[in-house]
Formats: sequence, C-alpha cells, structure tokens
Amino acid sequence: MSDFLSAGWSAYIALVTLVGIFWCIWLLFSQLKVKVKLNPNGDVADTGHVWDGDLRELNNPLPRWWMWMFLISCIFSLAYLVLYPGLGSYPGILGYSTDSALMNSMTTANDELKPVYAKYVKMDIVQVATDPKAREMGQRLFLNSCAQCHGSDAGGSKGFPNLTDGDWLYGGSPDNIKTTITNGRSGVMPPFPQLDNKQIVDVANYVRSLSGLPVDELKVARGAEVFKANCVACHGLDAKGNIVLGAPNLTDKSWLYGSSEVAIVETVTKGRMAMMPAQDKVLSPEKIQLLTAYVWGLSNNKQAATTK
Repeated sequence: MSDFLSAGWSAYIALVTLVGIFWCIWLLFSQLKVKVKLNPNGDVADTGHVWDGDLRELNNPLPRWWMWMFLISCIFSLAYLVLYPGLGSYPGILGYSTDSALMNSMTTANDELKPVYAKYVKMDIVQVATDPKAREMGQRLFLNSCAQCHGSDAGGSKGFPNLTDGDWLYGGSPDNIKTTITNGRSGVMPPFPQLDNKQIVDVANYVRSLSGLPVDELKVARGAEVFKANCVACHGLDAKGNIVLGAPNLTDKSWLYGSSEVAIVETVTKGRMAMMPAQDKVLSPEKIQLLTAYVWGLSNNKQAATTK
C-alpha cells in the first residue's frame, strides 16, 4: 500500500481525474454537432428500438437545460479540485484537510467539556474510580476509543490484552496505566532464528510447563536449558516477566497469543510485534484521567468499592 503514496501514483490519479472531466466536456460539445434526423413527414426519426409493439425510442436531441446542468457540474468539479484536495497529493488552495477538521472539532469539544471534567482532574485515580458518574463517562470513553481492540467488555482477544484480569505487561498501577494510555506502548518479541526446530519445540514445552499445562517432560528438561540461554534476559530467571520491557509473565494463565504448543512455537520462530497507540493527541488530559480510572477499576473493582 505504501506504493500508492509515491509521487508517481499522485500524478497518475490527478491525470485520470482531469482527463475524465475534460472527456465528459468534449463528449457533450461533440454531440451538439450531430443533427437530428427527421422523417419525410417532419417527425423525429426513431433509433430502431421498439418495445411492446408500438413503444419507439425517438432520437430527440438532449434538452438544453440538461446540457447546461451537465456543463455546470463539470465546471463545479474543476473548481472544487482547485480549492480542495482531490488531485492526488495536491492540497488545494484552501488547504483543507479532514485531519485538521477532525482535530479542530475535537479541540472545540474538549474545551466545551472541560468544566464537566474539571473536578476529576484534581482527584486521585482511585477516588475517581469510585465515582459512579465518572465511571459512566469513563465507560463511554472506553467504548469510543478502546473497544475496537479490547472489546466492549474489555476482555480482549488474540493479540489484544484482557484489561479485566489484573495481568499487566507494563504494570497495573494507576500511573502505569495512565502512561500507557497517554504515550502508547510498542511491544516486540524478537524471533530466534539461531534455534532449530527441536530447540523451539523443547522451549515451548518448558514454557507451557511453567503454567501447569500438559507437556512432554523430556522436552521440558531440554527446554529449560534453551530458556536459560535465550529468554531470561527479558523474562527473568523465574520467568515472571519485566514490566519495564513489557515482557510477559510466563508462569500465569494469561496468554496474549495462545497457550498451545503451535502458538508458542510460532511466537518463538517468527516473533511478535504489538502496538498500543498513544492517545495524547486524541484525548484531552481530562478524558485520559477518566479513562485511566475506568480501566484501573476494571481489575480493581473490589478495591474501588472498599475505598468508597
């Protein structure tokens, strides 16, 4: 898809658009020179198409009003393409863009809603999470901004974390969650091309054994050595992970890409890359505060209820 962003494609799109409009104009004027054929009695001749026995298609000229409307439409199209973007990467004289229009509308909306959110900005995240109105607003923000990946119930799916189970790649404290929402995260599990298929299957069995899944014990013994040599730098000797790196805990029941041997072998062989997009350009600090409180409360609802 990146090829379509090149200057060549931009020129091609602009050329096709302009040729199409000018061809329509040429076609219109070329038909003005065609004279309508008349029968000897002075009636307009037909095209030879007859339906239902006596329904003839006459060869009448185009109505003048229709021709003028068609011409005006073409002229309007050319004027529009000069003023607004539409010819490849040409931005138009007015410099309008949907991105800037969206950002302006969001800025306006954020300014209008600041008084509504103001009191929550000064409150602690845990306190915000206990406020029913704040939770309702946080839920709406979640459904608008986060549900596309994490699901409307925040249960996640393959490659998208479950936000309700208390298992956090980068830490589940209010500050860590707020940092994640604000700045985003980029998680990378590198592939291990230096390992052969046997070693990868062995380490997959070892990793499965850490969370009590059925394994081949002989492979587990060999896989433990492979793990120590290749995986402890990120996941630690105890395989509990590292929230600084976003390396997952391999000893619990949470699996972002699946716990089967096939899924783990694929992860080790090909690696994984995941990204949580930053929201600081989309959501105001006030909205991020409410969203943080809502997400924190999803896995700490008992604590929030006790605090209340």
